[in-house]
Amino acid sequence: MIGLGLLLFAMEGVVCIMMAVPIMVPLACLGGLVGKTLADRRRLLKQGLVVSCLALPLMSVGESYLSDPNIFVVTSAVTIDAPPTEVWHCVVDFPEITAQPEWYFRWGIAYPQRARIDGQGVGAVRHCEFSTGSFVEPITAWDEPRRLAFDVTEQPEPMFELTPYRHIHPPHLKGSFRSTRGEFRLVELADGRTRLEGSTWYELKIYPHAYWTLWTDSLVHRIHDRVLRHIKRLAEQE
Repeated sequence: MIGLGLLLFAMEGVVCIMMAVPIMVPLACLGGLVGKTLADRRRLLKQGLVVSCLALPLMSVGESYLSDPNIFVVTSAVTIDAPPTEVWHCVVDFPEITAQPEWYFRWGIAYPQRARIDGQGVGAVRHCEFSTGSFVEPITAWDEPRRLAFDVTEQPEPMFELTPYRHIHPPHLKGSFRSTRGEFRLVELADGRTRLEGSTWYELKIYPHAYWTLWTDSLVHRIHDRVLRHIKRLAEQE
């Protein structure tokens, strides 16, 4: 009922509610068991109510002392039938990704579409265009044709929410997940092919991390995969 209320009052979207269900349901069941225990044992009811009234404020205070957001890293790789010198320029910028987005992207998750770069070398600015907007990526390392690294100074929202309303902007879509930097490494293999590795470092301010990183790591891997497969097609065609 809470999830439905959040949806109807334009506070959340369908996808976020579905992602939270695996946490919400066990907590709701636990709350039901505690409530039934108190109701069955009336002599504990008064004590239980006092504990319950104190629990929420204490938990709120405790949450404010949680550690600063941790930095997580996700690395994906693909092998390309071309030498690093041929792969490099496909990494720096690439044209429109023509492959249809997978079903989970069509549910609103942001996905990459193209990339362009202004300038060359350290200090150039790369723009990676996603379905929700553009990542602005100043280049911090330009080691052609082995390594390209960049910071992320601007990023769009990580998803469009599925909702009955035209536009909603839940607070957790702004700042709760923030990409901080990225990197491509091109490793020349003995047979002349290239192992292309893509890495993303990100901050996460949604707790518990042990649960939410299951989602974020998986989605970042899928974003990497879409880009790496596109670069592979371009380099091998050339």
